[in-house]
Amino acid sequence: MSVLGNTTPLEFLRDYWQQKLLLIRNALAGYVSPLTADELAGLALEKEVESRLIESYAGQWSLRHGPLEEADFLNLPEQEWTLLVQGVDLWVPQVQELLQRFDFLPPWRLDDVMVSFACPGGSVGPHFDQYDVFLLQVEGQRRWQIGPTCNSQTPLREDVPLRQIKDFAPEHEWLLDAGDMLYLPPGVSHWGIAETECLTFSIGFRSPSIVDMLGDLSVELLSQGHDAHYRDPALTPDMASQDIHPAFIVQAKQQLWQALNDDDLIADWFARFMTAAKYPELEALTEEQRHAKVRGRRYFNGDAVDDGFNPR
Repeated sequence: MSVLGNTTPLEFLRDYWQQKLLLIRNALAGYVSPLTADELAGLALEKEVESRLIESYAGQWSLRHGPLEEADFLNLPEQEWTLLVQGVDLWVPQVQELLQRFDFLPPWRLDDVMVSFACPGGSVGPHFDQYDVFLLQVEGQRRWQIGPTCNSQTPLREDVPLRQIKDFAPEHEWLLDAGDMLYLPPGVSHWGIAETECLTFSIGFRSPSIVDMLGDLSVELLSQGHDAHYRDPALTPDMASQDIHPAFIVQAKQQLWQALNDDDLIADWFARFMTAAKYPELEALTEEQRHAKVRGRRYFNGDAVDDGFNPR
């Protein structure tokens, strides 16, 4: 059965992709997580792994960036905290294999698979992301509230260490069980709150800003020795004023377009830009070295041993 349920890949790409959300019940019914909360915590201790530990209590939020330490997991409460680990597909081959279920999308569009473990009430607050994401509930239950589409002008809270929406107004609400999945296009605001201890996989697809693309392309043009300079349009005496004559704007646009109107250059640059490694420092590690990082921890009376992980 397709990960899209009763929706065909063609229907999904035509009617939903980057357009509107889609709730898919039993998208991966019976799917067994290839890693435990123990192993996720073990990954968060590694300096090469990007991770965050977020706690909330009575409206107060705290954020700790990895690499985390064993002490960070000691004496955590039984509720209202979540652990997030980025790029788990780079460390766990079975998570990477999961991506085969999404073969209806170009593989080079993938950003990463983030895995989160949360206790009841655990959350990162109401927020939005500028990329396409599939939120797969793997274990436990998480309640999702969905709000309107946001952008750079959306007011954010200034009193918390997270990019939370200031005035979140939910329009939909769903409880996702293990195997359920929610697709969200870029910019759609959402707030996921764990109802039980749960594991959630976030399969994200990169969507760089046009500003970032232009910035990288300008570096590419410089590296290839492009040294064309601005030249004026045909001038007349009446154009010698403090106001910029519209002809100058037209001229600037034409010259910029001429610099970019090279299909071979753009194709080569775009391929390298979109497939650049998210964590280039990991390229020095072999696949075996990355997989060896996955290990569990357990904490009993402050003594850590390497045979499991107990978050409390």
